[in-house]
Amino acid sequence: MEKIFRKIIAIDEGKCDGCGLCIPSCAEGALQIVDGKARLVKDIYCDGLGNCLGECPQGAIEIIEREAEPFDEAAVEKHLERLSTEAGPEAEEGCSACCGSNMIRDLKPQNREVQAVAAAAFAPEAELSHWPIQLHLVNPQARFLQGVDLLIAADCVPFAYADFHRRFLAGRSLIIGCPKLDDVKAYYQKLVQIFKLNNIKSITLVHMEVGCCFGISKLVKSAITEAAVDIPLKEFIVGVDGNLK
Repeated sequence: MEKIFRKIIAIDEGKCDGCGLCIPSCAEGALQIVDGKARLVKDIYCDGLGNCLGECPQGAIEIIEREAEPFDEAAVEKHLERLSTEAGPEAEEGCSACCGSNMIRDLKPQNREVQAVAAAAFAPEAELSHWPIQLHLVNPQARFLQGVDLLIAADCVPFAYADFHRRFLAGRSLIIGCPKLDDVKAYYQKLVQIFKLNNIKSITLVHMEVGCCFGISKLVKSAITEAAVDIPLKEFIVGVDGNLK
């Protein structure tokens, strides 16, 4: 296809934190989270209008003019139809399948008998040291937050990552949340309070690889900045296959 000089979006990967907030705003499905960064899937899917610009909290998206293949409305329709098929009937209205959070995937273990034997031999003890753990329910001045190593996990992580208790939870206080389904403004305010009021030693952040889950990473980092505290932060990403990325 012959290229023309036209307007099209450009993403600054240095600024992009992979939060995925730009994805639902693109009606053409031209954006996708790849390796923790927003990417333009194909030039032909971008109409150059820039509806995604206002959704980027990092200012990582801009409109430029360069040589690119023309916007192809017919190709966009086929692309969206394919994404809808991959996401299945459960796909949430208004959420692009590129986000990955609604995409149905078969993750059945290949050998259940071997896994059952291994699980019986492992039989780890639970490492949870306190309750509640849901961010909305946690008192910012709770004793289990004072002077601790804090683990912040997206809701789905303990179900996807089999060794969650031993690998991440042992020796840490836990709070969990979902940046897609819960009130992120309330989350932000609560996190700022927690970071200000407690002498947190360190933060370990664990979330899933799907685009919307990167929102919890942005919330934590922004709350640390707002609280004006210096807390060491380590971030881990878990794939939907249960492996660390």
